[in-house]
Amino acid sequence: MAGLSRTGVSIDAALLQEFDRFIADKGYTNRSEALRDLIRDHLVTTSVLAPDSQVVGTVTLIYDHHSRLLPEKLTDIQHQHHTGIISTVPAHLDHDTCLEVVVVKGKSRLIQNLAYSTDAWS
Repeated sequence: MAGLSRTGVSIDAALLQEFDRFIADKGYTNRSEALRDLIRDHLVTTSVLAPDSQVVGTVTLIYDHHSRLLPEKLTDIQHQHHTGIISTVPAHLDHDTCLEVVVVKGKSRLIQNLAYSTDAWS
């Protein structure tokens, strides 16, 4: 690891004990490895949630294809959001149930609004 730096951290004994259990449960070999992963995870999450950051993701829907007008509504949503939805992959799970994976790309704020919009997918 280039540029490796050592640092000291003061941690409450109970918190450290809980962290050590976490490390063991996740299979880490040492605290440093676990701490680096947690820091990376937090930095990536913060970056992705920044409203103007460019993100790529998926929205997964499972629905009864017999639901009145639902397939048409999904198609309309995809056309309304054509700049953010770049692909869809349908799969028929059984006679009644469909799964649709919607691949999305764009600014985080817009993709989150689309993904979590109860109006869009209900």
